Amino acid sequence: MRLIRYFGEIPATLKGGVIALGNFDGLHLGHQAVIGEAVRLARSKNVPAAVMTFEPHPRLFFKPEQEPFRLSPFRIKARLIEVMGVDFLYVQTFDREFSQRTGEVFIEEILVEGLGISHVVVGFDYVFGRGRGGNVGLLHDMARKHNFGVTAVAEKRDAANGSSTRYSSSNIRNFLKDGRCLEAARLLGRYWEIEGRVEHGDQRGRFMGFPTANIPHRDYLHPKRGVYAVRAGIDRGGQTVWHDAVANFGYRPTFDKKDVLLEVHIFDFNEDLYQKHLRVALIDYIRPEMKFDGLEAIKAQIGKDCETARGLLKAREFSPVPAPYVAV
Repeated sequence: MRLIRYFGEIPATLKGGVIALGNFDGLHLGHQAVIGEAVRLARSKNVPAAVMTFEPHPRLFFKPEQEPFRLSPFRIKARLIEVMGVDFLYVQTFDREFSQRTGEVFIEEILVEGLGISHVVVGFDYVFGRGRGGNVGLLHDMARKHNFGVTAVAEKRDAANGSSTRYSSSNIRNFLKDGRCLEAARLLGRYWEIEGRVEHGDQRGRFMGFPTANIPHRDYLHPKRGVYAVRAGIDRGGQTVWHDAVANFGYRPTFDKKDVLLEVHIFDFNEDLYQKHLRVALIDYIRPEMKFDGLEAIKAQIGKDCETARGLLKAREFSPVPAPYVAV
């Protein structure tokens, strides 16, 4: 997949393609339906399949002071989009100048003149342009003028277990804030991940016999604080190798810490992971974060958490790439 950050850089060989438009935060099953339809149409027309997304997220641009909300930082989003067979990912910088473009100008200057698209695929409720004035109706109107096709993918819902929950980033955020990992995973099609570079910690876990890989968590959604059964993915030369693990996400109140951290103890593993990239998929919520009277109390509870996590993970089935997927 080719990454392009300016529409003036589009080579002639990539013009005339089918493009999916959206923020695609989380790449949930609804988003996958939109991108999947764009790829299907592109293959049927023998033209490039493209995705356009926006960085920073428009919601963050307009309200930079709000608490972290993103489900998928750009690295994760790009990796998942690539797996879907997309030929190029166009990343539009969302700044003050871009935010002032009307829907009509966006279509004419970027989609038609810049990218030379032949077909646009969006979700049924997609809005765009200054003041969110552009919508599917405008796309259809402009398509007749500029001779491109439009597909609006219908609303998708999760019908599992008698549910009818809409596939939406907002619903997934709410589930994760409540510690409802499986409900979030059903909308994502995979277990939600936290990832980052492993940093040195206080070494308390190693001293207690439970060494941890420590990942700071700054720029995206904070799930419910507490202990989780997780799968930890370690990069091995382009391949991710997954291990069962237990993790604590939070502020570590016993030690009066103020920074939020993910501490991951990988079962039956003794390699040094410092500065390595680690992916951590949240599988099950075990318990809330707690304050303990001392190290012995913490050690005893960690032992119980490990036993619980092993049991929960043993009961699940996982598909290895690009993430642990929900079993169908």
